[in-house]
Formats: sequence, structure tokens, C-alpha cells
Amino acid sequence: MAAKKRYSVIRDPVHGDVYLTHEEISVLDTPEMQRLRGVKQLGSANFVYPGAVHTRFDHSIGTLHLAQRMIDAVNLSFEHNSRECLGVSEAEARVIRMAGLVHDITHIPFGHNVEDQAGLMHRHDSPYRFERMLGAQTGVGRVLRDLGLHKDVLAILCAEKGDTARAIPPYWSEINSDTICSDILDYLARDAYFTGLKLAIDQRLLSYFRVDRASGHLYIDVAKHNLLREDILSEMVRLLEARYFFSERVYYHHAKVAAGALAARAVELALSAGLVKEEDFYDQTDASVLDLLERVARDGEKSRKCPADVAKRIRSAVERFRTRKLPKRACVFPRYENEAVQEELVTRFFAREGQANRQAVEERISDLVRFATGKTVEIIVTCPAKRMQLKEAHTHVRWPGESTVKPLSEFSARVPRLADLERSYRALWKFYVFADTDDPALLAKIGEIAAKEFPGATNLYRPAGA
Repeated sequence: MAAKKRYSVIRDPVHGDVYLTHEEISVLDTPEMQRLRGVKQLGSANFVYPGAVHTRFDHSIGTLHLAQRMIDAVNLSFEHNSRECLGVSEAEARVIRMAGLVHDITHIPFGHNVEDQAGLMHRHDSPYRFERMLGAQTGVGRVLRDLGLHKDVLAILCAEKGDTARAIPPYWSEINSDTICSDILDYLARDAYFTGLKLAIDQRLLSYFRVDRASGHLYIDVAKHNLLREDILSEMVRLLEARYFFSERVYYHHAKVAAGALAARAVELALSAGLVKEEDFYDQTDASVLDLLERVARDGEKSRKCPADVAKRIRSAVERFRTRKLPKRACVFPRYENEAVQEELVTRFFAREGQANRQAVEERISDLVRFATGKTVEIIVTCPAKRMQLKEAHTHVRWPGESTVKPLSEFSARVPRLADLERSYRALWKFYVFADTDDPALLAKIGEIAAKEFPGATNLYRPAGA
């Protein structure tokens, strides 16, 4: 009798053949994972890079694949040096791979704008969201329970928040969630492939992953014969530079920021009017969420549960998003000219805590513009987090002459490029005032009016043709 096949093969455009166990296929086939086919990895970046239509579904498979490659490297190191290194057993690999597969399952359409930027909902990586998504009432939750993996997978996904009652070895979560891990290694390569931007990361870096027996931390070995392996260290820094490059060119491109802000505005209005609740977004795709917003606005207006002007603003935002009629920049306050007031702006306007202040200043600018020009415009103020979602170099390394493995960030004084990179990353911060017009003269007038609402801040933007 022929042995039952253990793996199925999926052809991935970035990594080639990816092998999935039948357990992993059963998870992949759940409605919650299939939904990710409809959630683009880069949100609205396809408005700038038309090829960037790859999805969270693709990325999930790639993350699992690279987790296995890291596990293979760790186990090879264990074979060569079992006195100092740990290996990853098949039982552990089963859990780690599965966690990599489902790590993005809580992402919603335009989530970074709605959750991180505007602070309208729980973050996708909060324990609340993971526990709810992997609950017994969901298809994926039931499959994970049947496989006996639910508790360990949840512990891995929640480990970064320190909110798990189940103690796990550090490397269980670090393989999929660290500064350099399977997640970033996949999304950088995938984003490069689908945007058409060039990225060259030496895959040899994967060969230097180890698990430290003393601490249980995943680390990259940059020491050999008590000397620094400059080639491996340089490759680590080059990968972090690639993350900066994509942040500059893609993740924080002004058109992507504008599109995300437009989508978040429609969500904010619908939530504030009581037309939807946070949970309504958990099972949506990029396409279906726009239909949802249009429908609740129409129904809310008909039933008089929603003021006509609010319903109109929601429908207008959705229509503008669908047709790529994005709000235009009226003011841009970059960090490099506004470092002295950045803290104040973030405190007043960032996320949920700043929502009332944002709404008040938007209404005031809109009123002043209408008084000065007779034009009615929608104003959107966008304030990013001060750190721009910067992740410090927490990946552990074995440094020459050190008796224990430590985070790479602890050696930043010896790696000047790290400090330069962190400064450059923080300099990407920009405070925006957007308006729903493409009239240069009107944008210039809006910019003039809006700038006065932020005393001490310096607007550097001048609309073309104004």
C-alpha cells in the first residue's frame, strides 16, 4: 500500500515551490484564511505601483516557507554545535509553521490607516483580535483546536505583547516576528517583486540563524574565530536599509497616504454615525468593505438614522476612492523642519486620543475656506505616529568577545549605519492636511488658511501651478 502523501505543493511567484502539510492546507481552506485573498498586502499602493496587487494570502504562504528555511538553518547549526545551539523538533516546527501561516489573519482592509493612523479600532496584532479570530466560533479556530494547535499558536501570536499565560521558548515567536524574521524576509521580497522595485538580499544570510541554548533566543552569528563577520553584519544592515527604502518609496508615498486617509475617513464617519461597529470589518475584503460603507450610508439616510450630509460624505469618499480621485496635499509639515513642534502635533492629533482635536481643526479649516472662497471642501488632517512604526534592531546576534547573545541595537555605537538608518527613518515623518480638490489656486488658499491653525509649524508644500 502506497504511503500517504504528507505535503502538497503550491507554486509561488517569489519563492517557487512551497510545500504545505495537509494540516496546513486544512487551515488555508478555512473562510478566514481565504478572505485574505481579497486583502491587498500594500493596501492602496497599487494606485502608485499598479502591479502591487499581491495579497495577505500570498504573504502568509511565503512567511511559512521562510520560517521553514530558518528552521532548517537552525537545525543544521545544532548538528554542528549541539553544545551551544538548540534544534527545532518536528513538533515545534509544526506549531511555528502554523503560526507563520495565520500571523496576518486579523488584518482588515486599509487596517494600518484605520487602526494605527486614526486609532479607530483595536490593532490587528492585539491579543483581543487574535483571541477573537481564533475563537471556537470561527472555522480556523475549530480546525486549530481539532489539530491540538490552538493554544500554542495563540501563545506565539500574542508573545510580542507579553499577554500570554502559556510560557513558550523565545525562538518560537522570534522566527516569525522579529526585526529580521520570516515575515520581513517575505514581504520585502514580495513587495519588490510586485512593485517592480529592485531589491537584492543575499539569501546566504538565512544560513547564519541559530538558537542559543543558554537563553533560547534566535540569533544571527556575526562572530568567527573571535572576529567580526563584516559580510554577515553588512547583509543584516542592508536588509534594514531595504525596509527604509520601501518605507520611503512605497509605504509612506504621499498618494498611498492620501488614499488610506480617504478610506479611513469613510470608516470614521460610518462608525461615528453608529452605522457600523468595529466587528463588522473583521470579515471584509478590500472590495466588500467599500460596498458595506456605501450600503450603510444609503440605508442610514433612508431610515433617517444618519444625517443626509454625513451619508453624502461617506458615499463621496467611497466613490472618490473607487475612481482614484484622491485628496490633494494642501499642507505638508515634514519632521526635518518641525522637530520642535512634532511632539505637540502628535500629542494633539494622533490616533484615537487626537480624534476630537482632528475633527475640530478640520471643521474649522473647512469653515474658514468656505467663508473666504465660497467653496465647500472636505479637509483631512493626517498625523502619523512619532516613530513611524519604526522597529529597532531587536534581532539578537552573537558578537565577537561577548559571552551572551544580545540585540543588535546594543552594538549600534559600533555600527554607525544603524544609527544613521534610525535617524533617516524618523525623518520620514510628515504631518499632512489634505483637501478634496485639485484646483491649484484653491489648494494654495487652503494651505494658507490651514497653516495658521498650527502655530510654530512650518508648511513646506506649494501646490504645482498655484
